[in-house]
Amino acid sequence: MDVKTGGATVRGVNALEGFHPLDPLGPGEMRAAAALLRKALGPEDLRFERLVLEEPDKETVRNWEPGQPVDRQVRFVVSRPGGIGVILGLLSLTEERILRQEELPDARPMIMLEEFMAIEDAVKANPEFIAACERRGVTDMALVCVDPWSAGNFGVPGEEGRRLSHTFAWVRNHERDNFYAHPIEGVNAVVDVDTLEVIRVDDHYADREPIPVPRAESNYEADLVGETRQGIKPLDVIQQDGPSFTLEGHLLRWQGWDVRIGFNAREGLTLHTLGYTQNGVRRPILYRASLAEMVVPYGTPAPGHHRKNVFDIGEYGLGKLANSLTLGCDCLGAIRYLDAYVNAIDGEPIRIGNAICIHEEDNGIAWKHWDFRTDHTEVRRLRRLVISSISTVGNYEYASYWYLYQTGMIEFEMKATGIINTVACEPGKPSKYANEVAPGVAGQIHQHLFCARLDMEVDGPENAVMEYNVAVDPPGPDNPHGNAFYEVGSLLETEQGARRRINPETMRYWKVVNRGQKNAVGKPTAFKLEATHAVTPFTHPDSPSGQRGGFIQNHLWVTPFDPEQRYPAGEFVNHSPGGQGLPAWTQADRSIVDTDLVLWHVFGLHHSVRPEDYPVQPCVSSGFRFMPSGFFHRNPAIDLPPGKNAASCCV
Repeated sequence: MDVKTGGATVRGVNALEGFHPLDPLGPGEMRAAAALLRKALGPEDLRFERLVLEEPDKETVRNWEPGQPVDRQVRFVVSRPGGIGVILGLLSLTEERILRQEELPDARPMIMLEEFMAIEDAVKANPEFIAACERRGVTDMALVCVDPWSAGNFGVPGEEGRRLSHTFAWVRNHERDNFYAHPIEGVNAVVDVDTLEVIRVDDHYADREPIPVPRAESNYEADLVGETRQGIKPLDVIQQDGPSFTLEGHLLRWQGWDVRIGFNAREGLTLHTLGYTQNGVRRPILYRASLAEMVVPYGTPAPGHHRKNVFDIGEYGLGKLANSLTLGCDCLGAIRYLDAYVNAIDGEPIRIGNAICIHEEDNGIAWKHWDFRTDHTEVRRLRRLVISSISTVGNYEYASYWYLYQTGMIEFEMKATGIINTVACEPGKPSKYANEVAPGVAGQIHQHLFCARLDMEVDGPENAVMEYNVAVDPPGPDNPHGNAFYEVGSLLETEQGARRRINPETMRYWKVVNRGQKNAVGKPTAFKLEATHAVTPFTHPDSPSGQRGGFIQNHLWVTPFDPEQRYPAGEFVNHSPGGQGLPAWTQADRSIVDTDLVLWHVFGLHHSVRPEDYPVQPCVSSGFRFMPSGFFHRNPAIDLPPGKNAASCCV
């Protein structure tokens, strides 16, 4: 496929070895799409929020054969400078034309990476902001740092009809100092991102003595920390024969698993058409899996801080903020990397080298048994395949890990690290909504809530969801010894009936079943969702932030597949009015029985900040497991070969 746009010829990925319809857009395709949009929509300074692959319909993908031409389509979100409103649409690179477009005058694009420093510069040049800093003893604007937080939607007069950033500020003691150790408390500049006008500077201590800026340093760069720990010997992961997986283009195969790896500017890392082959028979499990949204609500009503309710995927884009990973540091072992491409605000492609890391890990014992009668032991080691990506959103790092196991299990883990969002307090007297982490420096209690979108196809596209709860017989004839309990399964039939929360008292869990396929014991083949890190949300559902993030109110949602229902808080989250996404879609109460369905699982971290989280937070983890439960006839790891690690030794 050659795309001719404006006299230029851009070779598309159809010409590349290993091309597949689900391969992410390449740089040439992004340039071609941007050129087509400029020509059709203009002007030349059109702003590009998103240029991503419009994935072909499922039957096209399932029936595709290598070499077969496919129309490469691009989903685009663009805006014009100077005001709100976006154009959402679809274009064909093959036909060189826009297939459809929709003007959304009230929608706002995300806050884009290229706008971060422009927002900071605008704030630091503002006389009111400078005066507020000077009241706190901060006079060198070159050392001031301003983070561009999203503003939410709080009905504040004067904020209507704008795309805003509600900012927070810190200051360095010197050029390499960790500025998060020195919050400038109580000063929030509100910036129109499109015009870079500072529309307001809120000084919440204008009528009283402000909280002093804490000046004690808490650094993390190695040469600023002081003497580092001694006595750590090398611990190398060596695979002299290379890894056990193969990677052809974006198709990854390992130990019976096969999966296509995707990436886009909003969700970052995505998995596609994941299946498992055993005895020559391939069985599908997941058509698509991604982290579709996340929100970080802070639990304080304090002026300025009550607006902290950031949708890091929908308002910033996890993919656009992905790191280039470092060999021997972010990942260990025999590594394969994949680069990723995202579009800049001007439509030009940005290459993120080594955005995705693929490697194997030892994961302890897979299974073991010692027969005490024969004194014979059988033990097998377990490996898992790791597919990972790390993104930095302001002060925080989010490290996403998808694991595939030799036992047939799928797991997602989110490791959160980076630097907590700091506020200043009077030493020894933090707010009840925060914990002091250093004298005069506090971290507010908050949550990190994630939503995974799991487009299911367990043994095919016709799936259903069963809920299981433990029941206990009352003492009596059926329970004479007081020890009887059993599981009760119930079919979730409609969307509203599938708005569910965990219940530890009944050990509640859910299975995705294929009622048309039976296992060796005559039961439907299934995978079980283990909700290992469900979090109780404390944001009131009727509050401004609660209405915008309504998806957090349940741990499980189930919807019939709809290609336009992609994000649990809605397509355009920045300044959204609320009520969008899952709460709105599931009002239809559609049937979810024996159909092509999507599971949405909400999980996360409840973060009561500790001094040990400062100045850099050690990784804390959350996630979920998707475990075969009657999908296989027996333990799929029974055929792992025996063996001992020859590199191990006694010391």
